[in-house]
Amino acid sequence: MIFSYKSSRQNSVNVFLLYGELIDRGQANGILEEIEEGIEKGENKILLNLADLKYLNSSGLNVIINILTKARKSSGDVAICNVNKKITELLIITKLNSVFNLCDSVEEGIEILNK
Repeated sequence: MIFSYKSSRQNSVNVFLLYGELIDRGQANGILEEIEEGIEKGENKILLNLADLKYLNSSGLNVIINILTKARKSSGDVAICNVNKKITELLIITKLNSVFNLCDSVEEGIEILNK
């Protein structure tokens, strides 16, 4: 399954809905460029909605960490919502669950980022 995403802006937060499998950094060039462009415009609150992301490996984790690093360097932050069981286990094993703002819904993620 191929990786893709859709983006939108809600209440001053850039929301990215991720689809498929994120297993290679090259797959994420589009989303990384879009996030970089947003950060240059001061849009540094990012919500990653993983509702339709089926699989994530170490390369995919690296992409998400890269997004977090870019956001925090610009005084922003990242929240992740709708994480499936497998990806949740991966975040727990890698202890990244303590680094990211994890939440259950897009609304909750937007609320966390706008505090």
